[in-house]
Amino acid sequence: MVQHLTNETFKEKVFNYTDSKEWKFEGDKPAVIDFYADWCGPCKMVSPILDELSTEFDGKIDIYKVDTETERELAGAFGIQSIPSILFIPKEGQPQMAQGALPKDTFIRAFKDVLKVEK
Repeated sequence: MVQHLTNETFKEKVFNYTDSKEWKFEGDKPAVIDFYADWCGPCKMVSPILDELSTEFDGKIDIYKVDTETERELAGAFGIQSIPSILFIPKEGQPQMAQGALPKDTFIRAFKDVLKVEK
């Protein structure tokens, strides 16, 4: 199930960016974060895809959403300029950002290539 993150839950589950400048992932499995806004048309196209993927990859990947309108500090910390912006976070290594409404097959390819996760 897709989980919505606030600034505080982001720091607990993903990365405490106020305490550290060096990336340190807090999660126990790879994650995807959708930075979105309710008024954004392309964001509305991505949302059902992420819902499907959260079921298909349940237990293998955590899928989160961050509302850039209510979590402006968090969006600013990651330099979010356009939405949707999708952050792919592997268990080890650096996260990678993608922008725009990605189709489902692109998410699945990124899960395999970036997150090292397959169905």
